[in-house]
Amino acid sequence: MVDQTQPWAERTVEVPPQRNAGFRRGVASVGQPASERTEPTTEPFPVAPHEPTGSGWPGEPTPRMPMSYQLQQLRKGGEWSAVGGLFAFVCWGIWALSGHGDLTSPVMAFVLTLLVATGLFGLSRLLGRLVWERQFGRIRRTARGAHLVTGVFLFVVGLAYLRQTEWVIDVWNWVRGM
Repeated sequence: MVDQTQPWAERTVEVPPQRNAGFRRGVASVGQPASERTEPTTEPFPVAPHEPTGSGWPGEPTPRMPMSYQLQQLRKGGEWSAVGGLFAFVCWGIWALSGHGDLTSPVMAFVLTLLVATGLFGLSRLLGRLVWERQFGRIRRTARGAHLVTGVFLFVVGLAYLRQTEWVIDVWNWVRGM
């Protein structure tokens, strides 16, 4: 008899040993031999009809992603625009301070530059949507290409500000003449 003082004892039932003629310890039973079977061993699975779920069918619009996902997608690659914008700002500052005059016109010029860069970013995203998504059927997961185009534009604008600064050009010509 099992000791009932143990906590597991009340859930444990002793089974008397069975004397089975076909039982051998350590050998699994696999059923009847193939020669004794009369029925097929497999049954065909029933085929369920296809029910459209509304996604992936040609001609149907794809569902829109949430706004938080779209903003997160726009941030990826932003370092290119940030570096180009920082370079343009430093070069603009050198150009504006070397003019020794009123800063209203240079500020308006830099604001206009940033507006053009924003429009260029939007145009790059639109072209990416038309070419990359619609023509090639690919999914855009980042905005790196548009940020790269915007960063290159801002870098070139920064160089243009430096080329309009007389003392920077004089230093450049002096270094080249050495």
